[in-house]
Amino acid sequence: MGTDADGAGALDASIARRLLVTMWRIRAFEERLEPLKRSSMVHGLTHLSIGQEGVAAGVCTQLADDETVYSNHRADGHALAKGVDMGRLLAELMGRSGGCCRGLGGSMHVVDVSHGFLGATGVVGGNLPFAVGSAFAGRLLGRGGVVVVFFGDGAAQAGIFAETLNLASLWEVPVVFVCENNGFAEFTPRSAHTRVERVSDLAAPFHVAAATLDGNDVAEVYRVFQGVLGEARAGRGPFLLECLTERLSGHYVGDPGGYRAALEDEAWRARDPIQRLVRQAAARGWFDEEASHAAEAAAREEVEAAVAFASASPFPDPALPAELTYAG
Repeated sequence: MGTDADGAGALDASIARRLLVTMWRIRAFEERLEPLKRSSMVHGLTHLSIGQEGVAAGVCTQLADDETVYSNHRADGHALAKGVDMGRLLAELMGRSGGCCRGLGGSMHVVDVSHGFLGATGVVGGNLPFAVGSAFAGRLLGRGGVVVVFFGDGAAQAGIFAETLNLASLWEVPVVFVCENNGFAEFTPRSAHTRVERVSDLAAPFHVAAATLDGNDVAEVYRVFQGVLGEARAGRGPFLLECLTERLSGHYVGDPGGYRAALEDEAWRARDPIQRLVRQAAARGWFDEEASHAAEAAAREEVEAAVAFASASPFPDPALPAELTYAG
């Protein structure tokens, strides 16, 4: 695992700034999302990824629009990092017709085909076989590129995880499994549901190359994924990356979170992926805290514009579900 001193090896000033902007956009969006949910402007269960921004940014900013991402129920960061329009994403979460899925998908079913974001899912591990199927289809059709699928450490306990790894290995498909291991499967700490400490260890029986890295060091995520991406694009896959990270909120907005030990403010600031990148960049003369403040301000301004757009968008026509229903 990398450190603040050496974790930025694959970065330059331009890439580092892009990662900074991406992480601030995700955090500002989700910090605004929580009060919108509590005021009932956002509908359905809402799962925040505050604290995990380094994984989404380090992975998705390296992908082309025609390379596919499958997400899970904690999807906002992945969607934004993949290029989904912030206003349309928020409109979807608010159930408005200006949303990515015309307001019918909501938080756990966001899809934006134009940016290769093929969906969030509320089914634990349910996105894993979709990713392998997409990668297999892409190879048959000669499309090239890779498929990335995000999942939590809890999904690794589902039988579908082993089945999917087996098929991915057997078919040698260009898919990268990215585990965001934040230590909790919904409300349950990892130590309470498995004796296998590292998800990456589960890949060995299927002959899938795997690594565990510091998911709160966006520079390390970028560097490791850059290498894996090149290998996968060259047809040498699949791969599994376990990113150790932490979410600062409960499982969903409204979760009392009594099962989680309180995070020390000082300790969190040392691990915060945004502040770690700022320290790395300052050490290399790329940018300083003022640049970070400017990126934060721009992100929060963009979020308010997204709120205005989504709020002004009407609710879907009641006839729309029937219009979009198909029968064989």
